[in-house]
Formats: sequence, structure tokens, C-alpha cells
Amino acid sequence: VLSQSQLHSSVLIANPHTVPVPTKMATATSTKISLKLLVDNNSKKVLFAEAGKDFVDFLFGLLELPLGSIMSLLVEHGLQVGPGSFGRIYKSVQDLDNSYLHQTAKDSLLRPKTAPSNANNASLLLQSAYKKEEPSRRRHHNPYNFEFHDESELVFDSFPRLLFLNGSEEVVEAGGYVKGVVTYMVMDDLEVKPTSTIASVTLLNTFQIRDMGCLQEITVQVDMEKGLELVKASFESTTVLTDVFLP
Repeated sequence: VLSQSQLHSSVLIANPHTVPVPTKMATATSTKISLKLLVDNNSKKVLFAEAGKDFVDFLFGLLELPLGSIMSLLVEHGLQVGPGSFGRIYKSVQDLDNSYLHQTAKDSLLRPKTAPSNANNASLLLQSAYKKEEPSRRRHHNPYNFEFHDESELVFDSFPRLLFLNGSEEVVEAGGYVKGVVTYMVMDDLEVKPTSTIASVTLLNTFQIRDMGCLQEITVQVDMEKGLELVKASFESTTVLTDVFLP
């Protein structure tokens, strides 16, 4: 069992109240986020990453993105998702002639226009998925007997008027999803946990690390391209950080 003193002297242990300062540029395509990886050189695997609020917001923000937008970004950057079947659904829509699809259906499926509530605050890496457009007042009808407007405003025939907000006011005002008072541990499979010394010791014992000399801390930069590689790998693997950052 590794002692806390051994761990402090040999590997990265983040102070849970010290937040890494991200390197942010002016535009979405040049935005970079710093990430510290703890690598086991014997197994050639990333054990976990130390991440700040910015990277965790990026990961959690993916849950707000329509799958069509994610697939569109990957395809536009030449990153084909495999070996699963979801990419085949996307390609089917791409390949179908307009004579088989309802008008505007292809664009709405391949390039959904609904943006996350806090895209401007949380995840600059994926802002290019959305183009800001003036909302229209066109009405649409569907078999479920309600009509809606492009501003995400729903009007039900038998219910009071409802306004669907993309996220809570608290999330929008705070900027992002998680609080920035601590650092976070991101596992190789992208599971996120708060950082603590005890958690780090427990993890290293779980990984059965006996040779502290085999551990190496690596700092990497996550930009738009790496962000998309992470998204792609998350569809295909449970060793995402290893697959993306280790040769």
C-alpha cells in the first residue's frame, strides 16, 4: 500500500483548492485547455488526468449537443466514427436523395441548430457547431397536436403556454456547468471525480502501482482538433485519454 508521503514525493497530487489556469485564446478554433496526465510507462496507459473547470465543462457540455451536430463536426474534420453503427445512420441521411426526404429534413438532421444554453461560457471548443442566426417565427406542426416556433417556444392546444429554456439561469449566469473551486480527476474512460489526496492514493493502489519510478506527469494542450478526437474516441473506446494522447 502506498503511503501519502510516497505519493507526494513521486507523483502529481493536486491541491483540491488550486485550480489550473487555462490558456485561452480569442477564438473558438484557437482555444486551448491545459490538461495534466499521470502516465504509467510500464503499461503505456493514462491512469488519470488532473483537470480544471474548463475541461470538465467541455466534457459535460457534450451532453447538450445534438448527436447530429457532433457527427457533423467529426465528418467535417475527417474523423469517421467506427466501428459502431451510429455513423452509418448519419451517412445514410447524407447519401439519401432529396426525393426520399422531406424538405429541410437533411439539414435539420445533419446540422441541428439548437445551441447549448451556455455555449459561450462553457465550451469554446465546440462553438463552431453553431451558427448564430436570427430566430424566425415560422410555425411547424407534428402528429402530437402541438405547434412550435423556431425560438424553442411551444404552444400546446390543451395546455398553458410553455417556454422551453436551454438550461437553467444558474448555469448560464455562472458560466459552464461545474464550480471552479476545485480541480477534478478525469479517468481514462472520461469518468469525472473531485480531486483529493485520498482518492489519488486509492486509485494508485487500485491500479497496483508498486514502482513509483514508472509514473510520469505529462502536460498536454486540448484544442479544437484534440477535442474532436476525444469526442470520436468516446464513441469507440473506454481508454479515451490513452488513445488520444499517447503514441
